[in-house]
Amino acid sequence: MNFETVMQELETLGKERTKKIYISNGAHEPLFGVSTGEMKPIAKKIKKNQLLAEQLYTTGNYDAMYFAGVIADPKAMTEDDFNRWIDAAYFYMLSDYVVAVTLAETDIAQEVADKWIASGEELRMSAGWSCYCWLLGNRPDGEFSESKLANMLEIVQNTIHDSPERTKYAMNNFIYTVGVSYLPLHDKAFETAKAVGPVEVKRDKTKSKFLHASENIQKAVDKGQLGFKRNYVRC
Repeated sequence: MNFETVMQELETLGKERTKKIYISNGAHEPLFGVSTGEMKPIAKKIKKNQLLAEQLYTTGNYDAMYFAGVIADPKAMTEDDFNRWIDAAYFYMLSDYVVAVTLAETDIAQEVADKWIASGEELRMSAGWSCYCWLLGNRPDGEFSESKLANMLEIVQNTIHDSPERTKYAMNNFIYTVGVSYLPLHDKAFETAKAVGPVEVKRDKTKSKFLHASENIQKAVDKGQLGFKRNYVRC
């Protein structure tokens, strides 16, 4: 399948209801409103195709950009490529669920994520913290530095309440993911979550939401989910 046929196929699969949901989450035109499940049969035909992924991502069409992440070949991408992608990621569903996920399948993931976390830019920071969540939920504990992750928990504890709104979500999720998926720091993550307490996230048009990492870690413990790892990062 080439670029034109993929775009036509995505347009055919678009639904107005899905489109409205995406727009309510921060997407904007152009987009068709294709559910991720509907993309799977096309992805099976294409498998990995980095050239096509690049063509789709540069359209600025949300569905095409999301699908680009599904068929991208992460190991063919450089740090510059990921910086281009994060520059074009205009809201969290792209930064955290397309760019961060794709980055998590590379050998440069931690190195790039560290730079994004230190950038001070909301969606770059969010993608950086999210990338660690995808990594921790998939890779063996031995691939990580315990002291580095412990230091990152300290950073979250000291800065989360003053961080940009979307970054707060990703940082809160980082505490939870360390607490559940990285056994060496389960206790420290749980203590960090309790010290942080509820995290208020302000949202457009609706009232603030409060995130509770400690409650969610406890729920995972109660369900016997400690040490949980995914087989794959991308669907």
